[in-house]
Amino acid sequence: MDDVAIISGGLGDIGRAIAMELARRGADIAIGDILPSEAATPLLADITALGHRARYDRIDVSDAVAVEAWVSGVEASLGVPTLIIPNAAIVTEAGLRDITPAQWRQELNVNLDGAFHLAQAGALRLVARKRAGRIVFIGSWAGHAPHAYIPAYCVAKAGLRMLMKLMALEFARDGILVNEVAPGYVDGGLSGREFERDPAFRKRSIEEVPIHRLIETSDVALQVAHLCDPRNQHMTGSVVLMDGGLSLR
Repeated sequence: MDDVAIISGGLGDIGRAIAMELARRGADIAIGDILPSEAATPLLADITALGHRARYDRIDVSDAVAVEAWVSGVEASLGVPTLIIPNAAIVTEAGLRDITPAQWRQELNVNLDGAFHLAQAGALRLVARKRAGRIVFIGSWAGHAPHAYIPAYCVAKAGLRMLMKLMALEFARDGILVNEVAPGYVDGGLSGREFERDPAFRKRSIEEVPIHRLIETSDVALQVAHLCDPRNQHMTGSVVLMDGGLSLR
């Protein structure tokens, strides 16, 4: 793999796992997140220890102008990003009777608009440079399965799935393959924090999954890497659903 990967939400558990997996496979890595730069120091060191270049930018993906500047800066320092991973996400636990308009708007701004900003900026830059590439959205089984306590998250992930399909169709002729990895219950990231706070919820969640196992962040990273593998030349507009059978119930 001779690529530059750009990953939003790169300091979260899933983002870190993706960054390390793609670095192990030969990619230079550009990470974006909202945390101060010192929070990225350990991950950048791990990537450079593998012999690859790494860069961190503090970025709010809901700001389209800032995302465009981020992509431009990455190209200037590492090269044009060929692996584009919109991963940044937040979640609000509030049902439709309680969620405020501000909470609703913020979640869609980050989870859907932010994914669009990075994917569009990256895709248009690839087209301008006449380069092929891969876009892998980090979705969720919540994109098709209603979760009453996180409605904004469900709506954002459902929108992200249609965005993925539209981008796959639009950029197919440019050699840009666009797909989604849709995890179920991940023992890390947003759901992982809930599992830490409530061990009983963690136990119930494991029992709910037909295979009786939670997903490790490394499992998500492996699926992303598979979609980015240059030997994977035909999958586009596809959803890799990895929910342990939750959707079968």
